[in-house]
Amino acid sequence: MRTLGGDEQLFNEWSNLISNNPENSNELKLQKVNNFFNRKLIYTEDIELWGQSDYWATPLESLTRKKADCEDFVIAKYFSLRNLNIPDAQLRLVYVKARIGGVNSSITQAHMVLAYYPSSDAEPLILDNLISDIRPASRRNDLSPIFSFNGQGIFAGAASNATLGPGGTSRLSRWQDLLERARKEGFE
Repeated sequence: MRTLGGDEQLFNEWSNLISNNPENSNELKLQKVNNFFNRKLIYTEDIELWGQSDYWATPLESLTRKKADCEDFVIAKYFSLRNLNIPDAQLRLVYVKARIGGVNSSITQAHMVLAYYPSSDAEPLILDNLISDIRPASRRNDLSPIFSFNGQGIFAGAASNATLGPGGTSRLSRWQDLLERARKEGFE
């Protein structure tokens, strides 16, 4: 964090979040991680923040800048929850079309959320930077899932029984680039 020029106090808060909560219930971990990033990061478009139209930042990059777009919020939450021992199989980064202006609006935009699956056949809980509370997917009628992914691969849709596609995540070059940069920062 020092190398990146970030706020050491913020890094320590995040580090304490990870190290002081490994025994908590998964639901409490979700709540603490979701609240932490939703409060500490300011939404900023990639073009303004990174000078490119789409950049996937590591958690340390987002914390250093104290800014993130929707993918960066999701990535920071995903890696934090993985570090809190939530299995990869229970988490998915989900590309969605979000209706802007409510469920009756016809205006949509690309968005990303994090889904947590309490069990293999359970309805996912959705962590989002737009809405502070964690809601079951059935209560997020403003979101239409396109596809989801995690370290295991890419899934058709976001349902717990969604089919894992062939070829792993190699088709997601931004994900591969992010994983490489995250490994250099000490993430597994």
